[in-house]
Amino acid sequence: MILTNKVLCDLCGNCVAVCPQSCIEINHYCLKISHEQCIECQNCVAVCPSAALKQVQDDKN
Repeated sequence: MILTNKVLCDLCGNCVAVCPQSCIEINHYCLKISHEQCIECQNCVAVCPSAALKQVQDDKN
């Protein structure tokens, strides 16, 4: 699962631009990731200039 550190996120939109599933959006001054659509390719993590996104283990499985 990809999580966002809202303190570090500057809402630059780089992650939105590189998401192949179009599951990241910025609305109401907040980054939202649709985890149901996310394929965890980590493109967003790679392009985040503020290191606000990170991959974490999903404990649901």
